[in-house]
Amino acid sequence: MLGAPGGDRDDDGGAQDARGGPADAPSSPRGLVLACADLLHRGDVDGARRVADMLLSGADPRGDAADRLAQHFARVLARRIDDKAGDAPTAGGAAPAPAPSAYLAYNKIAPFLRFAHLTANQAILDAAAIGGARRVHIVDLDAAYGVQWPPLLQAIADGADPAVGPPEVRITGAGPDHDALLRTGDRLRAFSSSINLPFRFRPLLLPCTAQLAADRSIGLELHPDETLAVNCVLFLHKLGGEGEVAKFLRWVKSMNPTVVTIAEREASIGSDCPDELPRRVAAAMDYYSAVFDALEATVPPGSADRLAVENEILAQEIETAVAPGRTGGRARVFEAWATVARAAGLSPRPLSTFAVSQARLLLRLHYPSEGYVVEEARGACFLGWQTRPLMSVSSWQ
Repeated sequence: MLGAPGGDRDDDGGAQDARGGPADAPSSPRGLVLACADLLHRGDVDGARRVADMLLSGADPRGDAADRLAQHFARVLARRIDDKAGDAPTAGGAAPAPAPSAYLAYNKIAPFLRFAHLTANQAILDAAAIGGARRVHIVDLDAAYGVQWPPLLQAIADGADPAVGPPEVRITGAGPDHDALLRTGDRLRAFSSSINLPFRFRPLLLPCTAQLAADRSIGLELHPDETLAVNCVLFLHKLGGEGEVAKFLRWVKSMNPTVVTIAEREASIGSDCPDELPRRVAAAMDYYSAVFDALEATVPPGSADRLAVENEILAQEIETAVAPGRTGGRARVFEAWATVARAAGLSPRPLSTFAVSQARLLLRLHYPSEGYVVEEARGACFLGWQTRPLMSVSSWQ
């Protein structure tokens, strides 16, 4: 049974204060990270540097999960220490996107992305089937490499009535890298052609995702005879505060979509205390300790795939969650997203029983660890590790 994320956990799973409690022994990796964050927050740069150096001096990519996690946090804090001391320029702008091979490795060794994509895709399929759609338009707010869409396109082609043929599918893929979007479009067009599915792809360059809600001149070429799906998989947390998320969702609602899919991590990182470093670090450590524990339990020691995922994807997520001056990285739990979505005028669209069963089948077939759990609750589908929910997928209209 999955529980609410709540506060931070000690080693026995008990709750504790976000600044760390008795279970966070000063010499433990977690205790040292929290001590470093607290020293830096209080202005003791030299003390923080000594603790960070202590953590990094024994860095071993093949150490246990707690050690590897602490080293990733120590690297982020060390960069903040250098910034504060004036030893390095403050980093600005978006971090480079991880290599496609890292995303493929992530899909192979952990279920998070596939769970989000599969469950969101089923919600889109269900919405299109109910209306007997002949034209489907998907607005993907973070198209990246487009790995979500081939299974959906295949399902649409396989489910088509032979007497009338498959519907036309159009994807508007948004992102900050125009060349990457063009390559994504080329791959999806080639795949659609191979299964005889009418398909179009339009790249939508967005240096800043908030532009969608702020600039009404950004056209999405909407047509009244299309079934419109707006896909927000691991996207909303990239926006700024709650006001910006609300404004964005009101803009989504104004398009009158048939379905809106939202998938996000189940964490409270920076949403209520964006400027208090110790709390941000403690909340992020609580979430990512469960992710690292899951990888530790399911991937062989020394796995090159695990190293790529931790170093290129999870390290960047930790950097975004902890680094100062970032508008994104503000993860929230499902109840917080749901409150903002309802306030924006969206209504819950219950996920089908098949969508939940399919998510459970995904775990049994491809990630057969007893630690992963899928549960339907509060109008959403949750993926967790043991008792800790890690991701939610929900559907709206």
